[in-house]
Amino acid sequence: MLSAPLIIRDGSENPSQQEVVVMLADFSFTPPDQILAQLQARQTDGMRGMDMHGTAMSAIKSEPDLNDVQYDAFLANSHTLADPEVVTVEPGGRVRLRIVNGSSMSAYHIDLGQLEGDLIAVDGIRVQPVRGHNFPITVAQRLDIELTIPKIASAFPVLAVLEGERRRTGIVLLAGKGQVARISGIADAASPPLTLGLERSLRAAEPLADRKADRTHVLNLTGSMQGYRWSFNNVPWSKDVPPLIVTEGERVEIAATNQTMMPHPVHLHGHSFQVVAIDGHRFAGALRDTVLVPPKTTVIVAFDAGNPGWWAFHCHLLYHQHAGMFATLRYD
Repeated sequence: MLSAPLIIRDGSENPSQQEVVVMLADFSFTPPDQILAQLQARQTDGMRGMDMHGTAMSAIKSEPDLNDVQYDAFLANSHTLADPEVVTVEPGGRVRLRIVNGSSMSAYHIDLGQLEGDLIAVDGIRVQPVRGHNFPITVAQRLDIELTIPKIASAFPVLAVLEGERRRTGIVLLAGKGQVARISGIADAASPPLTLGLERSLRAAEPLADRKADRTHVLNLTGSMQGYRWSFNNVPWSKDVPPLIVTEGERVEIAATNQTMMPHPVHLHGHSFQVVAIDGHRFAGALRDTVLVPPKTTVIVAFDAGNPGWWAFHCHLLYHQHAGMFATLRYD
């Protein structure tokens, strides 16, 4: 399968900024159909094999299940850290990182190391800037981060550490005649699970107009590791599952509650939505098209129905999508 980033510029870019695209990927030598068969045949131990539709799992295990596919390599622009891509930058110059998580199943923490950056856009849509050294990115999300390179000759790694583990990938920004030291593909410590800490703080640069929802669709994210079954509202996708109906011009909300012990990045085609509530707290969050719903969490997103058609809504962990966590949205 071939993949590549598609960058659409909106005219707001600073022409004096250098642009660096980083596309993350997970890689396995095992064919995908074989991986899925192994997942479906996997037997979990004791109570962990129970169905996740109810609340029994929360009494058994408080930490989320992560990384159910074990990949052979993690790539940044098709390279591992054994031979990373090295991008020449100007000491003292400005850089816009465009980070794309093109992985099938893997989320990361972006570690800027010595650098500090301003997150200015998510999923291609501007947000009020957030400064930091570390930013989470789940599957299918995109981050635009502006950096100022120090006025020294040095190498500045930009790393992506696998969620919940020590494995990592990344690129190197090389300023002047700095030296590139070897970078281990294993971090000193495992990274934590992704949370919605950043998501709660993001604010859209141009939020949706304040308006009550005309229609709300409630979707429970359901499934089981036993047999590797995933679904919305306990119904795995088939052609007989009715679509979520909307009408052009409506303000639509989707309330997604994760009843499983795995995080799920949910993605809507054909629209950008605004994150408007997390666990009952309402706010004017980021406009984007993919949002993480951690275990035992409810995230509400809103959008204005203005793109008639028949659109997909699904978990962007691709094996979860294929195993049934998929729905459609249709204009009546």
